[in-house]
Amino acid sequence: MERLTNRSKVVVNKEMTFLERMYLPAIIGGMIITMKHFFKKSVTIQYPEVKRKFSFVYRGKHILKRDEQGRENCTACGLCAVACPAEAITIVAAERKKGEEHLYREEKYAASYDINMLRCIFCGLCEEACPKDAIYLTEETVPSFYDRKDFLYGKDKLVQPLGTSAHPKTFKPYTK
Repeated sequence: MERLTNRSKVVVNKEMTFLERMYLPAIIGGMIITMKHFFKKSVTIQYPEVKRKFSFVYRGKHILKRDEQGRENCTACGLCAVACPAEAITIVAAERKKGEEHLYREEKYAASYDINMLRCIFCGLCEEACPKDAIYLTEETVPSFYDRKDFLYGKDKLVQPLGTSAHPKTFKPYTK
């Protein structure tokens, strides 16, 4: 048989000693490692009392921003839904009616804007695809729930409340 490489591995079939057959050196080595870690400082964070610091590039809960006059920025163009690799965003567009100029910036707006947080992978592609700077990922974590329906975020949970900070990294709408 012809070899493909010049490398060869020498295999030694050495007899195990009595102690090696009893696995005592392996057990003692494992106990030594365990004792070393036993006296080290714990890295566990006591969550409710101590909050973990996230990096500046952390992507958390989504928010639909408003402009300075309180109008929604989203024009329902659908670029965020197309850019989403998990297909977590669904948008239904509607035409703005007379008298709604104080609610929406453009003639077209998102009548419903839904994000399935169970599908979302928090990649930030929706944020990058938006031409109107309407959607941002904040530093706030998404809370856990017991029902799947609680993870479907509509405009009631996504739209930035009036009178709050406009910067997405400092915006924390649901802190109590």
